[in-house]
Amino acid sequence: MDMQPLYRSKTVSADTAIRAIRSNTRVYLGGGAGVPQVLERAMVAQASSLRNVEVVSVLTFAGGEYLAPEYARSFHHRALFIGANARSAVQGGRADYVPVFLSEIPRLYCDGTMPIDVALVQVSPPDEHGFCSFGVEVGVTKPAAECAKHVIAEVNVRMPRVWGDSFIHLNKFDAIVETDYALPNAPQGALNGVSGRIGALVAELIPDGATLQLGIGAIPDAVLSNLGTKRDLGIHSELFSDGVIELVERGVITNERKTLHPGKIVAGFLFGSERLYQFVHDNAMIELHPTDYVNDPFIIAKNHCMTSINSAIEVDLTGQVCADSIGSRVYSGIGGQVDFVRGAARSPGGKAIIALPATAKGEAESRIVPLLKPGAGVVTSRGDVNYVVTEYGIAALRGKSLTERARALIDIAHPKFRDGLERFAREQAWW
Repeated sequence: MDMQPLYRSKTVSADTAIRAIRSNTRVYLGGGAGVPQVLERAMVAQASSLRNVEVVSVLTFAGGEYLAPEYARSFHHRALFIGANARSAVQGGRADYVPVFLSEIPRLYCDGTMPIDVALVQVSPPDEHGFCSFGVEVGVTKPAAECAKHVIAEVNVRMPRVWGDSFIHLNKFDAIVETDYALPNAPQGALNGVSGRIGALVAELIPDGATLQLGIGAIPDAVLSNLGTKRDLGIHSELFSDGVIELVERGVITNERKTLHPGKIVAGFLFGSERLYQFVHDNAMIELHPTDYVNDPFIIAKNHCMTSINSAIEVDLTGQVCADSIGSRVYSGIGGQVDFVRGAARSPGGKAIIALPATAKGEAESRIVPLLKPGAGVVTSRGDVNYVVTEYGIAALRGKSLTERARALIDIAHPKFRDGLERFAREQAWW
């Protein structure tokens, strides 16, 4: 069947398409590297005629003009994860943050808790059967599009066609806007002595045949750079970046020993360089799925030797992990950390790892602390924490008492802060 007549009948200009947005409605804006930049700009261009439009999104790697103070009467942002472009708006009171596990976001849209009036999404060109791929961001965008009352799609000729539960048919679109621009790019994490040592220590915990969850940045890249001697690793992760490519090409990541989706890299979204986007295009090894599947702890646990690697802002001496705020100032979000910590903990042979530098602010502050800062959010509870890794070592906390936890964590703190941590532990009568 020829899909061109249907495609053409829905194709309009961005300014025309965006007229579907009305005042006092909720708009979902595609996230990650898949943010529909042309549609976002067209929406902002109509700000003078709009009031109280709530824009819902997760972390976005481009755009964000609607967050500017001058548009506060037109748009209000509801952040499900706070990115750099939204941080000042949230901390300044012009936007709201919703603490939520990444695995539970799709249900918010679809069970009526957070209904979507208009979804703005970016997709690949359709195939001969009329199916477009959501490309680099499937996790929370596909569910939003499936549940929205009205769907407007940017069809970007540069969006890779990525396999998995990642497709939507032209019939689902109320309007199509054709675009042609490069996706946002992420630089590789800059390796240094600290991240290198952390990466080497984390690598010691990873056995051959393990399935990994990791993100992007200096520590995940350092971990990947230390896995060259491992065999038959797999990936099941909420996201991945360029660091996996070399290990796939070297035969380190084969996914062959995965007990769920063997032979496949499974994720919810991806972010990296143009090389990554070319690597995943029409690559049968790569499957992206919505996060209510990828991040479901019970699904994660089906991967034997599941190893999750996540970061933190600070960890207290009982093992509580703060990862979304600096004191009472929210900084990022819960994301998928707890999903994967709990999934890995339930996996046969699994390990959940929190990896962070021992200090912050040029070694002026310890990130292993007696108590979390006032108002700090506990993302991973002391009951969930398993391994904590800094450049000074590995603290294995599972099954440990408060006394044993404090001792293990002090041992991996920066040496200049250990006396103070010891004094606090003695004051608590832990020894």
